[in-house]
Order: sequence, then structure tokens, then C-alpha cells
Amino acid sequence: MLTASSDNQLRWLSITLFGLVVALSLLPCLRLLSEALSHWDRGLDAPLLSILQNPRTWVALQNSLYTSGLGTLISVVLGSGFAFVLTLTNIRYRALWIFCFMLPMMIPPQVTALSWLQLFGPASPILNTLGIAPALGSPQPMYSAEGIALLLGIQHAPLVFLALRSQLICLPKDLIEAAQLSGASQWRLWIDMIVPLSRNAIFAGAAIAFVSALGNFGIPAMLGIPAGYSVLPTLIYQQMAGFGNDVLSEVASLSMLIAFLVLIGMLLQQWIQQRSSYSLIGHSAQPASFRLGKWRIPTQILLCAVLCLILIAPLVALVISSVVPALGVPLTADTFTFAAYNEMVNNQGSTARAFTNSLLLASLAALLLMIITLPLGYRLMRLSLKARAVIASLIEVPYAIPGIVLAIAFILLFSRPIPIINVTLYGTLTLIFLAYLSCFLSVCLKPVMSALSQLDPALEEAAQIAGATPIQRLINIVLPLISPAVFAGGLLVFLIAVNELTVSALLWSAGNETLGVLIFNLDESGDSILASAISVLVVVLVASLMALLSLLAPRLPKGVIPWHC
Repeated sequence: MLTASSDNQLRWLSITLFGLVVALSLLPCLRLLSEALSHWDRGLDAPLLSILQNPRTWVALQNSLYTSGLGTLISVVLGSGFAFVLTLTNIRYRALWIFCFMLPMMIPPQVTALSWLQLFGPASPILNTLGIAPALGSPQPMYSAEGIALLLGIQHAPLVFLALRSQLICLPKDLIEAAQLSGASQWRLWIDMIVPLSRNAIFAGAAIAFVSALGNFGIPAMLGIPAGYSVLPTLIYQQMAGFGNDVLSEVASLSMLIAFLVLIGMLLQQWIQQRSSYSLIGHSAQPASFRLGKWRIPTQILLCAVLCLILIAPLVALVISSVVPALGVPLTADTFTFAAYNEMVNNQGSTARAFTNSLLLASLAALLLMIITLPLGYRLMRLSLKARAVIASLIEVPYAIPGIVLAIAFILLFSRPIPIINVTLYGTLTLIFLAYLSCFLSVCLKPVMSALSQLDPALEEAAQIAGATPIQRLINIVLPLISPAVFAGGLLVFLIAVNELTVSALLWSAGNETLGVLIFNLDESGDSILASAISVLVVVLVASLMALLSLLAPRLPKGVIPWHC
């Protein structure tokens, strides 16, 4: 039975944690909403109505829907194909295929865009090395709506893969075997059973991919801005560079437009997932498996060819671009040079500063969120299902909305000095840090909640009978048991935050650059060779962290590491 002291500990812990959730999740969104709806006394000149009357808004909206829609179609084709083959067949090296297919999602979008820019066009070092580069003056094919859509599709195909794979794993093997014993061919099994049962999962994955594509900033910025092709996130970025009394109100209105579209996508995805929740009689908890037989080697060759096209070739182009003296120069024994890496290490103060800032922000965000999510998850698991769902949804909002929208919300919230202490956070690393905490809280919390849900409550009950307080039980019993999940959550946050661009693109200032901002600025200023060298190191860092998480995966609950099968 709880003592008065224990009861007070729980009460103050709950008040502190939920107050933190409100501060990180609710306040920025409310401030954004209030600014978007401000100045209604001006009538048709109100910022929101001005934005809705501006033709650029509707052009950017149309472009966003086109690139996101086409990108989603590409994501569905790629993600579904890999999910069906890697989940339902006896393909070899399954874990390796999944790891490689998930890698594009974890690589920062600006690095993905840069690698594809180095792969095509007359200045491509790899095409010049092979002697097949187009003539000088030829257009760069990636500077187009279709180029943006292609990379959005590749970047978000793993989201469709994950959504569909989770459904396919639940397909019972005995149901498939019963149909086979009845004489059904493999073709009829796919058409009459597997596709209908997994249709809703495909739609749910498509909705997630579409929402993610709508909020993606790095790819449309690097491929669209040079071509004068605007989507909603890049229009907000360009609008922030303008002047006038209503700039913040106008970008807040644009941000609400994106948030509204994302909200519709989220609701659609949740509705589809609810419809796809069903139980099957005879579930054996063992996924179906089709033997490829003589088709296994051709299938593996096809998978390898696709991965070489969407992953290996762009990365090779990126590496070659980093070791030549200038764009358009073929790679030979005479032109091979580490000058860009030497420049990055020895002469570029902004590079060292960006690495330091990104590593510092990502490390502190991961560490603090690991500390926060342990007691937060502990308290959430002790709430009713309805209350837990409400708070979890509130925590999800900053991560679900586009990063550029969250950045605008934090600019509005902290553009003026904080009352009482009179400290200004705008233009400082602290503001980026707070935005990271808000954005990545749900990323770190999910593994913790997953691990807590699998704990045996008898352990805590025994400690409670022995007189242990809630804090003692949390530290001495719960923490040792779920520490791998807490560590995995922190690593996931670090992995995402260290390369983040969308949030920091609007929050950075001189001296406070992050890696994502630095790569974007270098490419925009024409120094693509140095940007390529930095991007190569970023890819190595991402792959190394993913490998570390894979090594940790056997000690974690299923689903914590997305690419672990």
C-alpha cells in the first residue's frame, strides 16, 4: 500500500513530467495557431486571407501534391515489392537486404539529393570518368518535379516497407498451407489471399509516405530552388527571407496549411490501420514462406540491381565527387586528391563548428530524452488506456508535423525575451536544442514504452510490499531491465538529430550551423566538392550507428529497431 510519502512522489513526478510534455508539445503549436489567426480585424488584408489569395501559395500547393503523390506511388512500388519478397519468401541474406533497403531512409535528405546530383548531368564526375557524360550545357535532369518525386519515393519507400512487413509477418502459415492443400496455385494465393489481407497495410504505408513527402524540405530545397520550383516547405523558407511586418504571420499561415494537410493524412492513416485490425482463426504466429526454388538467384540479382540503382550508384558518385579537384573532372590517377577532406579538416572553421554543434546537440538531446522518457513512460503505463492515448497523441504531434512548421512555431514562441528572466533564445543553439527535444521525444519514448509493456508486474509488486518507494523501484528494478531499450531510443534520437536539416534550416544563425545546414549552404553556394566530402563522412556515421543498433537488437523488444527482422 502506498504511503503518504510515496503518494507525494508520484504526484510531483506526474505534475513535472506532464508539465514538460505540455511545454514541449502543446505551447509551440498553440502559439503557431494564434499567430496564423491573428489580425482578423483587417478583413481581407489579414495574413491568413492574404496567403490564401496569393497565387504562389496555390502553385506551391499544387507542386507539393504532385511531387508527394508521384513520390508516394514510387514508394509503394518499391516498398511493397521488397516487403513481399523479404517477408514471404526463403530469400537468402534477409537481414542484409533489409539493412540496405532501410539505409536511404536514415541518410539525410540533403545528402541523398546531393548524391543524385553528382550521379547525373554534364558535370557528373562518375559519368565523366566513364566517358558517358552528356554534352556541356545539357540540363541537369534532377532539377525537375520528377527528380524531386523520384528521390522522395526512394527516401520514403522504407516507410511503406515497414507498414506492410508488420502485416505480412502476421499472416498465418497454416492458413496458406490449407489453401495449398486444396490445390490453389501460388498465383491464386497471392491474388485471392495475400494481397486482399495486406491491402489496408499498403494504403496505411502510402499515407505515411505521402505525409512525410509533404513535409520533406531537404530534397525539394536542393532540387527545386535552383530550378525555381517551389513546394510549400521551400515557399516558407523563401518567405522567411523576406521583409515586412507580417512575415511571421504569413509563414505561420502557410505552416498551418501544411499542418492541415498532414493532419488529414494522419487521420486517414489511423482510419486505415483501424480497419486493418482483424484476427485470424488458426493464427500460428509463424509467417508464411514461399520457396523460390529456381527463381531465388534471379530474385536476388533483381534485388541487388535495384539497390545498386537507388543506393550504391549515388553513393559511389558522391565518393568520386569528393576525391576530384572540381566538378566535371574525370577520376584518374592524376586527378585523385584528398584536397576536399584536407580543406574540411584543416582550413574550414565552419566545418569543425558544424560537426561540433551537431554532435553536441544530438548528444545532449539523446541524453536528456533518455533521462526524461524513463519516468515519463513509467507514469504513462500506470494511466488508463484513454488518458495514455491522449498524452501519447500529444507527444506525437511535434514529430508528425513537418519540421519546418515546428521551426516556425518555436520562432514565434521565443522571438521575444522570456518573461521574468529576460533571456532571448532566438538565434541560439539552445532554441535548436529545445526544438529537438520537442520533435524527438516520441522517437525516444516508443522503445521505452514497448519494453515497459513487457515487464512482469510481479517484480514491482514484490518491491512495493518490501517498502520500496516508486523512485526506488524505478531506479533499482525497472531501469536495469529496460536499459537496452532506453539506450536504443537515445541512439535513434542521436542518429536522426545529428543530420537534421528541416528544423534547423530556419533556426540556425551565424556560428550556430549544424551539419545539415552546412551541406545545404555549401551546395547552394557552389562548393559541391566540399559538400560531397562532408556528406561521405555523414553516410559513414549513419551506417556505423545503424550497425551498432543492429548489434544491440537481440536484447531489445521486437519493433524497436525498424530494420531488424
